[in-house]
Amino acid sequence: MTDFNLLTIDCQASDAPQRLVQSLRDTGFAVLTNHPISAGEIADVYAGWEAFFASDAKFDYLTTPETQTGYFPFKSENAKGYSKKDLKEFFHVYPHGPVPADLEAMTRDFYDKLVALGRAMLSWIEDNSPEDIRALFSEPLPQMLDGSSMNLLRILHYPPQDPEDAHSGAVRAAAHEDINLITLLVSGSAPGLEARDAKGNWHEVPCDTGMITMNIGDMLQKASGGYYPSTTHRVVNPKEGQNVSRYSMPMFLHPRPDVRLDADYTANDYLQERLREIGLKG
Repeated sequence: MTDFNLLTIDCQASDAPQRLVQSLRDTGFAVLTNHPISAGEIADVYAGWEAFFASDAKFDYLTTPETQTGYFPFKSENAKGYSKKDLKEFFHVYPHGPVPADLEAMTRDFYDKLVALGRAMLSWIEDNSPEDIRALFSEPLPQMLDGSSMNLLRILHYPPQDPEDAHSGAVRAAAHEDINLITLLVSGSAPGLEARDAKGNWHEVPCDTGMITMNIGDMLQKASGGYYPSTTHRVVNPKEGQNVSRYSMPMFLHPRPDVRLDADYTANDYLQERLREIGLKG
């Protein structure tokens, strides 16, 4: 086994739950294939949102610090511990909040399918975790999503890079960990996602069409007493000759705000602290 034993999981295979948990335990990441969401549906959602980011209509959906919904302009967010803003713009889709009318039906359906897949993956983790780790959870992992209005589909656009930004040391997404329980990342339109192993080496994460990358977030790391690692990852700047737009769609699966992660934090306590750290709240 290498230091980064990232497994590709066929979701229809009989041993898929066990292999998923093995990969998450070893690396904090897994790659899902043969899942219920078709490559054609993914392509349609990307095409619709590509047109949105190319239009000035996006400014009609500007977010506010109070809502955290809608459109976040270029250079809105920085990774924890970084002063430079990431080179991206994005849109937040929650059960509440605005979605452009021409994209709403397709996006809401896509959102629901990702939440259902995430719930299934949490069930696999719950069922295949050691008994002493399950005992740490304040309630079963899938149940933590019951009644949650915090599951977030983030639709990201990394524009072609300005040389001045590249020379400044800014990057598309600086090294960070996710806040939530688990993330389902629909493969990006171009390479760039990398994950860091325990020795500090970076590894490219596959992004073949139709794949969904899954990773552990800080909330599950905390709830599991560190058993499941929230692995540091980043999106690197484009290589020479590949300076084109990149799109990606992570679904962040969040527990209800009142869910207790450990003795010190509820999910809401932890979320508010992290939003301040990354510059999305004052």
